[in-house]
Amino acid sequence: MARLKITQTGSRIGRKPNQRETLRSLGLKRIHDVVVKEDRPEIRGMVATVPHLVAVEEVE
Repeated sequence: MARLKITQTGSRIGRKPNQRETLRSLGLKRIHDVVVKEDRPEIRGMVATVPHLVAVEEVE
């Protein structure tokens, strides 16, 4: 199954609470943090909530 490399590119400071919690749920704590997650609909939905704060790449 494909995997997604998710990198936090923007600050959570001054963002709405749901956006801050979404970053925390993804495992991102600070700018330039990187996590690799399975490509699942739940993860895609989280990324869609904060597209302006993260960069996403597909990895094998």
